[in-house]
Amino acid sequence: MSSASVGPSEHEIAVLPEPRGPVTEDLFHALTGRPGDFTCAQVVEGDALVDDDLHLALYVCYELHYRGFSGVDDRWEWHPALMRLRGRLEERFEAALRERFGGSEALDKPDVVATLTGIANQSGPPLSRYLRDDAGLAEMRDYVIQRSAYQLKEADPHAWGIPRMTGKAKTALLEIEFDEFGSGRAERIHAVLYRNTMDALGLDGRYGAYLDLIPGPILATVNIMSMFGLHRRLRGALAGHLAVAEMTSALANKQVAEGMRRLGLGRQATGFFDEHVIADSVHDMIALHDLVGAVLEQDPSLAAEVLFGASAWTGLDGMSAEYLLNRWAEGDPSLRTPGRAAGTSSVG
Repeated sequence: MSSASVGPSEHEIAVLPEPRGPVTEDLFHALTGRPGDFTCAQVVEGDALVDDDLHLALYVCYELHYRGFSGVDDRWEWHPALMRLRGRLEERFEAALRERFGGSEALDKPDVVATLTGIANQSGPPLSRYLRDDAGLAEMRDYVIQRSAYQLKEADPHAWGIPRMTGKAKTALLEIEFDEFGSGRAERIHAVLYRNTMDALGLDGRYGAYLDLIPGPILATVNIMSMFGLHRRLRGALAGHLAVAEMTSALANKQVAEGMRRLGLGRQATGFFDEHVIADSVHDMIALHDLVGAVLEQDPSLAAEVLFGASAWTGLDGMSAEYLLNRWAEGDPSLRTPGRAAGTSSVG
């Protein structure tokens, strides 16, 4: 497929995946019927940061706000029964994030810019270096599939923040989003560039095609963005998340592109990653100074939330990287086997 094309797979609607436990069993059974009240078992016994059942259920609840699912009535999106379930799942997820990542950075009057820079400079698991130097083609394909859960809707979660920002903060967020959405050129939308990468690796680039295979630790890294974007009270966390994500993106994408070239992959495969080396080297300063700076100028009380968003993202991203590296070190694919019992996608 040409890198300038926007093919039919861009417009496909995903189908519901297979359930992974009691929550997704009850939720998916309800979603295949007419919107109405339903009772969910809501038994999630695993770690709320990585549990398969919890994060697939939360991902599906959020996906109703994006493109939805084939065969699922659009009226489920805001149905009170679904909102009650989503709220309980979010409560568990957010509590686990705050317990694990929400304490040490939230000082009374922090130098937020300096603290964000320090968070971005923390060294996590060496995933991108491994992809650059050592990964084989099978591992690279694994990685590209895992990232597809977010990259095929790249920047959509942050778009929820636009109406929650005003003035300079809104302008900064829109500047970043305009680039992410192709700067007015549909074929340059970053999600389209990622689909081109998938095509070049012989993968299925349809939206949601691999949802059955993507485990809880990876879905959690997408769910955190949706949660931050969909809640106005978390707008500070959204700004902090976006800032630190942009600050750490350029080098990581450069290393992945170099790894692909080492494997003999061409421009169609590397185009997405090469684009981010250039774009994110500009976005990082816009996000740090113009977005975060303006948010805090308008409401200084959001400082702790900005730092929580950054810390929670880097922590969760590090856990997902550790998951991938550990699976590969054991000689196993990182993708799930459909039908595997819930809770088996643990980290470590």
